[in-house]
Amino acid sequence: MTSGRTVINLMKVNQLVGVSWCVHIKVGVFFFLSVSQTDMSATLLLLLLLLSLLTLLIGFFRRRTRQPGEPPLIDGWIPYVGKALAYGRDAQKFLEEQRAIHGDVFTVQLFGRYMTFVMNPLLYPYVMKHGPQLDFHPISDRISSYAFGFPPLTNNPNRGLKEQVMRGHQFLKGANVEAMLGSFRDNLMLVLRQDHVGEQATPPGPGGWWSTTVEEFCSSAVFTAVILTIFGKPPDDDDGRRRRSDLQVWRKKLYDFDRMFPFLAAQCPVWLLGRTSWNRRTLQEYFLPQKMKSWSNSALFTQNRLKIFDQYDDMQDIHKAAHHFAILWASTINTVPSAFWCLNGALTSSEATAKLRAELKDNCGLGDTELSTDVRLTREDLDKLVYLDSLVNEGLRVSAASIPPRLVLEDTTIQLGSAGSVHVRKGDIVGLFPLSTHMDPEIYDDPETFKFDRFVQDGQKKTDFYKNGQRLKHYLLPFGYGASRCPGQGFALYSIKLFISVVLLNFEVQVDEGQTRPCPNRMRGGLGTLPPIGDTRFRYRLWVPGA
Repeated sequence: MTSGRTVINLMKVNQLVGVSWCVHIKVGVFFFLSVSQTDMSATLLLLLLLLSLLTLLIGFFRRRTRQPGEPPLIDGWIPYVGKALAYGRDAQKFLEEQRAIHGDVFTVQLFGRYMTFVMNPLLYPYVMKHGPQLDFHPISDRISSYAFGFPPLTNNPNRGLKEQVMRGHQFLKGANVEAMLGSFRDNLMLVLRQDHVGEQATPPGPGGWWSTTVEEFCSSAVFTAVILTIFGKPPDDDDGRRRRSDLQVWRKKLYDFDRMFPFLAAQCPVWLLGRTSWNRRTLQEYFLPQKMKSWSNSALFTQNRLKIFDQYDDMQDIHKAAHHFAILWASTINTVPSAFWCLNGALTSSEATAKLRAELKDNCGLGDTELSTDVRLTREDLDKLVYLDSLVNEGLRVSAASIPPRLVLEDTTIQLGSAGSVHVRKGDIVGLFPLSTHMDPEIYDDPETFKFDRFVQDGQKKTDFYKNGQRLKHYLLPFGYGASRCPGQGFALYSIKLFISVVLLNFEVQVDEGQTRPCPNRMRGGLGTLPPIGDTRFRYRLWVPGA
């Protein structure tokens, strides 16, 4: 799982490293982006400025020219930097502007790296066929090892480690998903009872109502339940006090770390990133082998990884811990915002709330006025819930913004059917941009509006979406494809569905009136799930039969 394929993609509602190669920031260029965030001396700033100027001069003399058969080249007027600043402000807006000028395929210089974007979903299958020439693993292995602090798995001195880690993906599939889902459900109910409505929760207001926001509710409940499901429970924690105290620290440090992840993915020196090195080390130390072995009820996936690492006496404990830390990041940093968009969509539409509750009651065999605090939904049950499936797909559509990257291993000509062909150079990057598809008004009517039932037609799951009159195979691509497809996507999807179900079956909810609807933060485009700008306040209380 800590191979490129796993670390970057587990629970992503996708691969958060989509543009890491695009943001290939060297020390000099990084000055422009990070000087306001880092406490530096005047001497260091001067040094960085000189390095920046040197980098720009080198870039000027190495400017690239478009060759016959290559896509349109968008170099930008700043040597080396290219169009990285405009891309970083709003990737979707920038790429759509370039698409209007240059067509569906074009190459952009982003901090010294050249990235060919394929914007039309009708062309996706042609790119996907070039597996031997376009490889995901070199990119992700380099990024994950540097960002999380362990030696790359490729050419690792611990013989067989990479292969064993890859085989461990089986514990995220099949019957193992059902087991993890049951564990997640129990952990979620435990967290809700202890932290949100129990003795450890803030006392409720008049009428037994608790007040919170959707983002805080998801960050607390989903974050905690996912961690307990994957890593297990700490010792001597019957009332949840130790767990709650530890995970509050984890969450803050992890979110601080994630804010700097784009720079780590670009392999910028960690010492330029403030407390990032300290946050990473602190989180790693929670996963040292001797500590993890004292936890109970961890997932088979985690137990298998512990056994694998125990086989390698030469593997440093801190590197073993770093692999587990990578899973912490990968399993939560996209799942939580994905859950936000789904729950927010369910709660802010009275029609959605009513439709979803009715569907859940019918599936669970409950009466018209019944809700339940003890319904155990299985994967089979969840698969029957057409409107819930649509809600989650819609949440992913508006927020999943990863770019599945591929390194060009050799000069290659990609045949694009009736669209002709394009030549790409060895060492460049080729990537799809699914968010463009997800927000295309030709494919999705009124794409900026969240419609919980967008993926329902005549009471059945809707799968027919069209572009240029042709039915699309890849109309929704939140988890990557091929080698970069998230191996934990099954658990991610079902855990979000179960979370929404538990909330709707257990709580009465009232959304505060007069609020501005949250919108996705486009500055995270290319880096996984878009977090919200803004939030939604709501009140909740336990549903009481007969009340």
